[in-house]
Amino acid sequence: MLSQDQFAALAAQGHNRIPVVREVLSDLDTPLSVYLKLVDGPFAYLFESVEGGARWGRYSIIGLPARCVIRIHGKRLIVTEEGETVVDRSVADPLAEISKIKSQYRVPQIEGLPKFAGGLVGYFGYECASYIEPKVRADAKPDALRMPDICLMLAEELAVFDNLKGKLYLIVNADPADPRAYARALRRLDSLVHRLRSTSAAYPDAVDTQAIDESHFVSSFPKGDYLAAVAKAKEHVFAGDVFQVQLSQRL
Repeated sequence: MLSQDQFAALAAQGHNRIPVVREVLSDLDTPLSVYLKLVDGPFAYLFESVEGGARWGRYSIIGLPARCVIRIHGKRLIVTEEGETVVDRSVADPLAEISKIKSQYRVPQIEGLPKFAGGLVGYFGYECASYIEPKVRADAKPDALRMPDICLMLAEELAVFDNLKGKLYLIVNADPADPRAYARALRRLDSLVHRLRSTSAAYPDAVDTQAIDESHFVSSFPKGDYLAAVAKAKEHVFAGDVFQVQLSQRL
């Protein structure tokens, strides 16, 4: 674990987020049990990796609930912190804005940790193609679900399993601009360790499945419209405009 002097030295080098790490014994825990013990809110995640299609990757990463969430709707940027909107404005280039936000964070690589020990996590939707290729029009159809085209969480607290070494690391990325950041990070790590040791994983009950009556199913993509879309897709393929088309509907 970093000492306070090492923390100060990294801050002096210009890093504005510094991972403070605690290694804990995890013989009886799994990534799922740690997720269930530590995650108590939205905007969290569990990343498992597989190599070669069959072999587990080295790291399993649990992101604890993010305080900062970045959303892009079309060309509208919305940033929330602790659930409160702090930015809501139009932008000319959404991808450039994401790069600008990312570039604000300077994090050192700590030996023994995976390359990812915090940062932006989320998704870029298909509609982002219109940001890259001007000829691709953004979908003008009504969006009943109002899903963001981009949604990214700023992951600053994580639990990382090193499946090779059999170790669990708790990570809090501290902001050295706060003179009490190091002490706060240690207290937060103490709290997470206490929850790991004193909390039982609350596994959800089995889902009570019911038979689906297809007679009540309503499609948002009627059969006639679907067949017309297939015909149109074929025309574009034959014309050389595209080589693949995926037709889909939201459920």
